Amino acid sequence: MGLIRLLLTSMARVSVFRSYQFVFLIVAALAVVAFYYFGTERQNFSTTTRRMKQTQAGYGTGSDVITPDRAAMINFHVLMMFTKADGNSGLQRKMRIALSSLLQHASFQDEEQLHLHFVSEDASKEIGHQVLAELLLNATFNYEVRFHSVIRLTERLFPIVKAMQKHFSAGSGTYYSDAIFFLSVAMHRIMPADIKRIVQLDLDLKHRVNIRELFEEFQNFPSGAVIGIAHEMQPVYRHTFWQYRRENPNSKVGDPPPDGQPGFNSGVMLLDLEAMRHSELYNSLLEPKLLSHLADKYHFHGHLGDQDFFTMVGMEYPSLFHVLDCSWNRQLCTWWRDHGYADVFHLYFNCEKSVKIYHGNCNTAIPED
Repeated sequence: MGLIRLLLTSMARVSVFRSYQFVFLIVAALAVVAFYYFGTERQNFSTTTRRMKQTQAGYGTGSDVITPDRAAMINFHVLMMFTKADGNSGLQRKMRIALSSLLQHASFQDEEQLHLHFVSEDASKEIGHQVLAELLLNATFNYEVRFHSVIRLTERLFPIVKAMQKHFSAGSGTYYSDAIFFLSVAMHRIMPADIKRIVQLDLDLKHRVNIRELFEEFQNFPSGAVIGIAHEMQPVYRHTFWQYRRENPNSKVGDPPPDGQPGFNSGVMLLDLEAMRHSELYNSLLEPKLLSHLADKYHFHGHLGDQDFFTMVGMEYPSLFHVLDCSWNRQLCTWWRDHGYADVFHLYFNCEKSVKIYHGNCNTAIPED
């Protein structure tokens, strides 16, 4: 309204000004209009790209300010689940430790960009905004933050994974809300096609090296592998596969490394989405009939979602997986040591590598640096 009033006042005084002064005034007023309505954008934290050293309380001015051509950027995608954080101080603390350590050690070249994806509901998203605005304040690399609605993702996931939930979820039913725990299993069908690779991380982690180094593990995938994942470091699956092991005493299923098949831990995962999209074998395993056949063969019923799926599939088709060494997912939980497996626990838990990522699973305290 102020702009319109300015125009009307200018026209009313036209007789006072010379013609060139009137034209100048009109042009100036239109420039103001253009500035306010066309020269600015209302940016949202979930879609705004940050440029090096933009520190306006963690909020950049938009993707226009990036000097390199975005199409030429080398992109690194990381996804984390951040749900039910409202009122959960423990989860918020885990997020802060995971992200602060990741960002502290992160380093990327000018032509590279880190994409941080979070799966959240509205309340957790608001908390995430606040934490990220603080932690990203002094970031010295290109990055983008995106929040994905857990409700919308669940809507897309449920038809794909509902048949497998009875095998890998707590209880005996198929629960709509449990579908999100299988996101990694079907992410290649959910994420846009231009995202070729993504790393999915739990929140109960502490990073000790540059996250970019983890992406280099994609180069070590053998032919046919679609997922990079570390072994489970407790005798979880020695226990879960007890019936199969009793019927097949010479099997290595559930045995400790280096020669056994101890199963996988999904705290750190490298998902080659492009390879997953093109793998006929992998996609066939999402079909209910074949999946039920494997579950029957191994007498398998778990409760750990995607981790159980990958573990069971890995027993039958190990070529689908690149095994990360224990340094990338140094799990700290010792629950099974005190629940019947003290005699063999060390065979699973031992890790002589220099730790790159600590995983404080089952709420285990993570060592201070």
